[in-house]
Amino acid sequence: MPTESYIGRLAPSPTGLLHLGHARTFWLAQKRAQAAGGDLTLRNEDLDLSRCRPEFSEAFREDLHWLGIFWSYELKQSSRLLAYMGALHKLLELGLIYPCTCSRKDLQHAVAAPHDDTDDEPIYPGLCRPQSPQPDTFRTGTNYRFRIPATDAVHFIDQNAGPQTFTPETDFGDFLVWRKDGLPSYQLACVVDDAFQRITEVVRGRDLLKSTARQILLQRALELATPQYFHADLVRDDHGVRLAKRHDALSIRSLRHSGLTPADVRDLF
Repeated sequence: MPTESYIGRLAPSPTGLLHLGHARTFWLAQKRAQAAGGDLTLRNEDLDLSRCRPEFSEAFREDLHWLGIFWSYELKQSSRLLAYMGALHKLLELGLIYPCTCSRKDLQHAVAAPHDDTDDEPIYPGLCRPQSPQPDTFRTGTNYRFRIPATDAVHFIDQNAGPQTFTPETDFGDFLVWRKDGLPSYQLACVVDDAFQRITEVVRGRDLLKSTARQILLQRALELATPQYFHADLVRDDHGVRLAKRHDALSIRSLRHSGLTPADVRDLF
């Protein structure tokens, strides 16, 4: 989808309090939007019903505004299920996805550990993969996987990390696009929403570089535009561990309550 101006997005998930790593990435997103004379949107990634809480949505809005980060409008993923279902049906009609009945135990016995600590999904061994692509109809209560094409490596230029190359079947395998609880995977929801919001650049953490290769394959399959990507370096603690929501002491809320000003927190970036 062509667009005449820069559109970026903030994409917090209300499963906990924002920490310093989130804040740095979102600050970079705002600075890049401002430098391009463009717009910034907020995407509330609230699909994980078991972990998302309204109080965390309120908290990230307050913390972002306190830091001096603003956006033009908010989109809630929980209101977009029909759009994700539409993309799923298109993939089914094209024979690009297939049902997977493997249990967590099956995968534990068949799959080695992820290649590195940034891989969010082990390489699938193909236990349920049909021999050839087959158009299908939707079945409830079923996981669906995207059948990675027999293609050359996926290449893209990251605006921060530089040229990137990921090879299907080596760096990642058939990946989940739909969960049996009736929700899309992160990969599918992200692709559908980036297209709907006409995002021209995605700013997010460097741990999601491999997800970008998966999402580019989905964009091609759904005939959607591929935005530019800027994967920011990760903020780590004193032991070199990537910051996560379990680091409560470095949450923006805790830093606020400790007496730091927004400028003090930005200086920590």
